[in-house]
Amino acid sequence: MRTIRLFSILDVLRGRKRPVSAQVLADSLGVSVRTIYRDIATLQSMGAPVRGEGGVGYQIEAGFFLPPLHFEQDELDALLLGIRMVTARGDDTLGAAAARVLSKIETVLGDTETSLNQPLLAVGAGPRQAKSSGLTDLKSATQRRLKTKVIYKDDRGQLSERVVRPLGLTAFEAVWVLTAWCETREAFRNFRLDRIASFEITDQRFKREPGKEFNDYLRSL
Repeated sequence: MRTIRLFSILDVLRGRKRPVSAQVLADSLGVSVRTIYRDIATLQSMGAPVRGEGGVGYQIEAGFFLPPLHFEQDELDALLLGIRMVTARGDDTLGAAAARVLSKIETVLGDTETSLNQPLLAVGAGPRQAKSSGLTDLKSATQRRLKTKVIYKDDRGQLSERVVRPLGLTAFEAVWVLTAWCETREAFRNFRLDRIASFEITDQRFKREPGKEFNDYLRSL
């Protein structure tokens, strides 16, 4: 029982970027704060990369990697569903990445889990375009925060040229949508990838600017 609790502490800390207090750990695991202090001391004596102290909080030391220990069934279901969605909605590059992730999960789990071969959750095969053209390149532009010139065809077939700040990509039933800050319109705009006639990623980076970020757009919905 204590071994499982020690693993659970590492699982909680691994998912946090900021220190976690002993009280939060105690409440999460249903034990006393004193028990958490003893468990942390045990983990540290075993060489686990846990730093911190009582009254401040604990976290995994930067630069250390902890291999996966155990997936709860609902965690595994959520992870596999996400992989299936990427495979169904992504392009060849993302699909290949999803396959590599699934292979790594299978290696970690071995024969102890059955959900990989007997899924309970699936992605519906609704209408979709054959390929999400430009998805990987636009994802890269979003991650690198590079302004992009887009020639876009609206629902009436009219072409327009925009300079946008790519902020995020969303997968819908039949299409991917790029959310961007349009410098031409000075507002958020959504661009269906299947209506982007062409695009050119520039080498001009854009800085973070309050009111013009993806989270700002999501809060406006």
